[in-house]
Amino acid sequence: MAITSQIPRGDVTAPLNFYSPPADGAAPFNYVEDPPEGQPQRNFGAGSRPVTIHDARGRESTFTLDNDAFAIIRDVPPSSETEFADDDSIKTKYYPELERLLLDNVPGATKVVFFDHTIRRAKPGADREPVTRVHIDQTAASAALRVKRHLGDEADKYLGGRYRIINVWRPLNKTPVESFPLAFASSATLADEHVVPVEHRYRSGYTGQTAGIRYSPSQEWWYLSGMTGDERILLECFDSEALKEGSGVKGGRVAHTAFEDPRTRSDAPGRESIEVRALVFGP
Repeated sequence: MAITSQIPRGDVTAPLNFYSPPADGAAPFNYVEDPPEGQPQRNFGAGSRPVTIHDARGRESTFTLDNDAFAIIRDVPPSSETEFADDDSIKTKYYPELERLLLDNVPGATKVVFFDHTIRRAKPGADREPVTRVHIDQTAASAALRVKRHLGDEADKYLGGRYRIINVWRPLNKTPVESFPLAFASSATLADEHVVPVEHRYRSGYTGQTAGIRYSPSQEWWYLSGMTGDERILLECFDSEALKEGSGVKGGRVAHTAFEDPRTRSDAPGRESIEVRALVFGP
């Protein structure tokens, strides 16, 4: 039987891991690198809940950043970066391709500033593995800090207009993704009370914020079955327009997580992926 016939397709019910608050009532935090001696990596937990995750395959064009805070792009030309093993090569070859992709697919975008990327591989010994905890990468407070950190003297000018943080996510597997697919919740179904700011602490002393997500049955979850290397998912972590009443932007922040699909065959190749994070400005 061909591998393509074994790709899990269609809606699925799978456990997702949602935010559980610290037992002592303290403010939640997470250390990006190894924590200081005597400190835990994070002081909050996760509770598993079964969730129906809908397959977006065949409905890719129905999702928008303003409504869902995610968008699916298909038929992306092959990248000039083929190995995804060297950070400098990724920045030189892949970042310019993504700049064009974002300018072409984010309505009104006029400027893109990349600030980092992460490669994840679902295999023992990998530097970074898929994250199986529901989260958002940024909050309103940390997004503004990012602009100030990366735009310097021009920050105030750009903070006065529309600014977004968007992750561009793609698989690196040579075959369609089978294991640890990415799930994402439509922002229109994610209430503010579901979102819990979490201190994101770096060894350098910089502290940003991510967000943990409380479970709610009102959340509508999606994934893209059998995702391939010519597809991209735009994950909007923050949109300043969402803070303006009447803007039409429904939240502007997408909760997401890798998940274990119970239909995945035991010998399926581990998922490999890269996410590149960008500040996107305009109009």
